[in-house]
Amino acid sequence: MKRYLPILTTLLFVSGCDLNTDHGDLHTKMADVERKPKGQIEPIPTFTPYSPYIYRATAQRSPFSRPILESEQRIVGRRLDVAPDVTRQRELLEGIGIDLLSMVGSLSREGQIWALINDGGGGIHRITVGNYLGKNHGRVVNATSSQLDILEIVPDGTGGWIERPRALALEERDNG
Repeated sequence: MKRYLPILTTLLFVSGCDLNTDHGDLHTKMADVERKPKGQIEPIPTFTPYSPYIYRATAQRSPFSRPILESEQRIVGRRLDVAPDVTRQRELLEGIGIDLLSMVGSLSREGQIWALINDGGGGIHRITVGNYLGKNHGRVVNATSSQLDILEIVPDGTGGWIERPRALALEERDNG
């Protein structure tokens, strides 16, 4: 009897699976779905392409920089001998506005301090006293390990030129 028990159990399970079941309701449902009209997919919406704005006032003062105050003009003053040297070969950082430049470090070699300047595009440049930077003929007049003192030559609005002091301080970043 124990030998026949697995065979009987298998026969009972197989007899429960009727191979001749009627799936007529399933076939009817599938036929109904196939007879329905096909839907339409809405077309992808069209977008107007982005047209970039080209800033053409690069020779003018940046609207984001601080305007020259009359008090600064009086302190530094207007002199007739102040004018940019247009015959001098321009340096790489003179093509970038000073507002985009940042001091990220400094090096010292043989008593001379070199500032590390980030050009805003991922490049790091080494400059020291006497180098030029910024679009307003800025010349580095003093360098410390935490700051660059720059003297820019800018138009005074009356056809002359004035010297304007600027500074680039070392940027301190929070690494946390």
